[in-house]
Amino acid sequence: MSTTAMSTTPKGLRLHIGLFGRRNVGKSSLLNAITRQQVSIVSEIAGTTTDPVEKPMELLPLGPVLFIDTAGIDEESIAAGSLGAMRVEKTRKALERTEIAVLVVGPGVGSGTGSGAGSAQWGEFEESLLRDFADRQTPTLVVFNKCDVASPDPALVARLRAAQPSEGGQGGAKLRVVEASALTGQGLPELREALLELAPPEFIDSPAIVGDLVGPGELAVLVVPIDKEAPKGRLILPQVQAIRDLLDSDSLCMVVKERELRSALDRLTRPPKLVVTDSQAFLKVAADTPPEVPLTSFSILMARFKGDLTAQVEGALAIEKLRSGDRVLIAEACTHHPIGEDIGRVKIPRWLTQYTGVKLEFVPMQGRDFPDDLADYKLVIHCGACMWNRRQMLSRILSCQRAGVPITNYGLTIAYSLGIFERALEPFPAAQARYRALSGAGRRA
Repeated sequence: MSTTAMSTTPKGLRLHIGLFGRRNVGKSSLLNAITRQQVSIVSEIAGTTTDPVEKPMELLPLGPVLFIDTAGIDEESIAAGSLGAMRVEKTRKALERTEIAVLVVGPGVGSGTGSGAGSAQWGEFEESLLRDFADRQTPTLVVFNKCDVASPDPALVARLRAAQPSEGGQGGAKLRVVEASALTGQGLPELREALLELAPPEFIDSPAIVGDLVGPGELAVLVVPIDKEAPKGRLILPQVQAIRDLLDSDSLCMVVKERELRSALDRLTRPPKLVVTDSQAFLKVAADTPPEVPLTSFSILMARFKGDLTAQVEGALAIEKLRSGDRVLIAEACTHHPIGEDIGRVKIPRWLTQYTGVKLEFVPMQGRDFPDDLADYKLVIHCGACMWNRRQMLSRILSCQRAGVPITNYGLTIAYSLGIFERALEPFPAAQARYRALSGAGRRA
């Protein structure tokens, strides 16, 4: 979803994630670390956050969310007279609109960094919050924060994890447990994965493909070469899905082959809102599309629709670090019979070799085959996963992130290798901004 669309998404359409816990356990620091922004004021003084702080944003790979950073409440807050009571009441009110509750737990009193470091602070206060979440059937994530300072009691962690069956625990609401550090970044990938697991299925599985980038009454031109791998008389699935998504969004759609694009654009009385092409025709379509018209590919749309576009943009930058002899995994979700000029086995290796100027080892895999150990690979290049649901693709991306192996997709790799990467990201301002922030150094001559 574009930055413009994100900024106008109503609160009611966002996933509400509430952060709860005692004072000074690091809720605000954790929120800043998750969002990579200075969302909440952080201070060593307990009780800095006095009212719930709302932050609407895009949390990839979830999409539009509303974080609610609540005031810390504990026994001292309750004993703090009328002001403390108001703080507690506002925090409790936030529970009523929380769809995922994040219970942040900090180190106990006396915890330090040496060999005598204490355990995490856990007591009746945390137990009462868990019961409250369970009574409301609210999926809950327990985050033992500041794990660089103190580790939680293993018996406590085991007890909590035993209460998280696959189809719900704690009175039917799912419960997950993560150890993390907002300071060092430890556990943040696992935290994002847990939020993904706790999110309602309809929130994960219903993103837009392209309609939100075009808008009602506006025109998208789809450039559709006749793919030899497509069944005779049919279009490939991403093209069909894009057409349907545009119709559902009350957008206009023109479908042309790459040879007819320039003639079609000349006949329009005003330029289209977006041109989408098959990645294999990127260079010709880029040459025939006026620079003021945004351009991308079906595969890049799939990277957003089925996965995490920004993560895969970051993964594409690893192309700059490839060296002779490095292994590159080419992963394809479907199991079609390869043709002579197969995109994954022939064209991408050719373009990538031409760009890097080094000899790489390409390892193709299809369907559910995927290495348990990714340590031998320097990069994973994945297809658009049009045959999978989004959660499957997100899980594979998270597996790569846990292994520290960058992952990108076919369309992004092609655009990068052909030198039109930034232009292909123009319809996605957040992803384009991330690329610009990370690409200042290291590009090949």
